[in-house]
Amino acid sequence: MHAMQYEITLPADYDMGIIHRRVATRGHLLDDHPGLGLKAYLVRERGLDGSPVNQYAPFYLWRTAEGMNSFLWGPGFRGLGADFGRPAVRHWLGAGLRRGPAIDGPAVGAPGVGAPATATRQIDLLPEGADPAEAVEHALAALPDHPELHTAAVAVDPARWELLSFALWRGAAPDAVPGTRYRVHHLSSPELDRLPVGRHW
Repeated sequence: MHAMQYEITLPADYDMGIIHRRVATRGHLLDDHPGLGLKAYLVRERGLDGSPVNQYAPFYLWRTAEGMNSFLWGPGFRGLGADFGRPAVRHWLGAGLRRGPAIDGPAVGAPGVGAPATATRQIDLLPEGADPAEAVEHALAALPDHPELHTAAVAVDPARWELLSFALWRGAAPDAVPGTRYRVHHLSSPELDRLPVGRHW
């Protein structure tokens, strides 16, 4: 599994309706993309959920490197670059996955049965003397066990030694969960059921 995200930060007075319409009209294009576990079309809006910025920040869990490559070198990503400029793409190696009880439940605030409405993302730098394996094990054990949890993942960037914890929620994310908060405007999940659950080594 590979985790991937790019963030497009927009002006404070940007009409976020443009992003909403973009997702509404184009989000379905990856609903059957080979090798894609999930793509969460994430949005932050200035003044909502404590966000200081307007931002479009899709998050991906790829089942295969081939699927990820076919997206990055394909027409969809080229179109994004043509509209907003080519963003830096962050990438983490998948370390673990949990399916939550809400993955098959009714949706709240997003289309489709079991579709999530919100997401959280926490990134922590591993200290110089920390054992990466222990940190990953701790992060996996700390993945939330909550009735509103849809999917949660842990991943690592071994170049920066960053530990990523990401979670999708059917309703509002619990207040106790740390990290950046997003609203989910669409979820493409063609191969989510084929991503391995638990530790990935």
